[in-house]
Amino acid sequence: MSRFHVESPHTKEECLTDLDAMAQKPEILEKFEWGCMAGDHTGYATVEADSEDQVRGMLPAAVRARAHITQVSTITPEQIRSFHQM
Repeated sequence: MSRFHVESPHTKEECLTDLDAMAQKPEILEKFEWGCMAGDHTGYATVEADSEDQVRGMLPAAVRARAHITQVSTITPEQIRSFHQM
């Protein structure tokens, strides 16, 4: 499995609609942290999955098209040193 960072942006006007959609999938909702209370209408999560498509399929249909999904990984000091040698 790989790790993916998910951003689910929405406008102030879309906020409750998107939150209601996420509430229909509590196993996904619990993975998200939200910037809405600070005026940043975006949900942020890191999830494990086999592919970006699998992550997108986890999301409610109402937010899928706007979601930004990026595969992420850790990088060790040894890897950084090897990057300098390339």
